[in-house]
Formats: sequence, structure tokens, C-alpha cells
Amino acid sequence: MAELDRQLFYAINGWPEAFAPLFWFFSEATKQTWVRVALLGLALAMVARGPRTRWAVLWCLLAVGVANELCDVLKNLFMMPRPSVELSDAVVRTARLTSFGTASAHSANMAAVAWVMVARLGRWGWVWVPIALLTGLSRIYNGVHYPYQVLLGGVVGLAAGFALERIGRWIERGIQEKRQRCSPPAP
Repeated sequence: MAELDRQLFYAINGWPEAFAPLFWFFSEATKQTWVRVALLGLALAMVARGPRTRWAVLWCLLAVGVANELCDVLKNLFMMPRPSVELSDAVVRTARLTSFGTASAHSANMAAVAWVMVARLGRWGWVWVPIALLTGLSRIYNGVHYPYQVLLGGVVGLAAGFALERIGRWIERGIQEKRQRCSPPAP
């Protein structure tokens, strides 16, 4: 299985350099101020739009936090090296990371967002699915994660997204029931 993972890594990592700008964007863009401002603007617009999108933003933010922390826990428990450290012939297209790469937090975070957005917004949320997939591929292409690390991160993110979205629905139901009990009877 490890050999298959390594072969898949080399296959994706060896894709043409012409893909580098696209995969750099999906791997590293959130470190850019203009991208952060754009995402903040999108989040604020969704919050202002109404309760449905407001709740989606809230549960996305919480799911990303949980997914990211779970990946950090896995990285500390199971110290699996990154290809950028382990393979001298890996093509590394970003900063050479030396931390453990057990589960890709980038993949986890975007998988969490994708799950919550699809669950909350239906067809409008599906735009996040290819973003999550491209983010995972970018981490392999850029040489900082093996495919199994991206897959594990994706599973962690889906689990976090699912759990937070379910908890969110339970909390929202409780709030709605409380409002109904506290509201005056209709005349």
C-alpha cells in the first residue's frame, strides 16, 4: 500500500509545471492578504444575507477549527514524514516544510467547509467541493503531502463538518423551540 501511495505521489507531483500557478493558488493563497480580505467579504455578505447563510458561515468556521485541531493532534500522535522531507527527488514548489504531515490540515479544512456548505446551502454549496478537491491535489502536486495524508485530512474534515453541522441543527432546533414557547399566543 505504501508503494502505491508513493507511486501516486510521484505521478501527481510530476504533473507539468504549467499547472504550478493553479495549484500554488489552491495550496497557498489563504496566506495572501487580498485572498483573506475577499474571504472575509464573502463571509460578511453571507452573514448579512440572512439566517440560512449566517448559520452556514458559523458552522463552517467552527468545523474548520475542529478539523485543523484534529489534524494537529494526529500529527503529534503519529509522526509521519512529509515527502518534502523524506524524498530527495520530490519536486517541492512551496516552502520546504519539515513538520510532520500525517493529515493534511489544508485538505481537512476545505473538506469541512465543503460538507457544511453542501448540507446548508444545497446546490449553492457544491462550488466548495471542487475547491476542496483541488486543495488536496495541490498539496500533493506541491510536494508537501502524500496522497494518504491528503485522504486522511479529507476524512477528518468531512467528519468535523458532519459533526458540527449536526450539532448546529440540534442547537438551532432548540433555539427555535424556545422562541416558540416564549412567544405570545396568536390572537
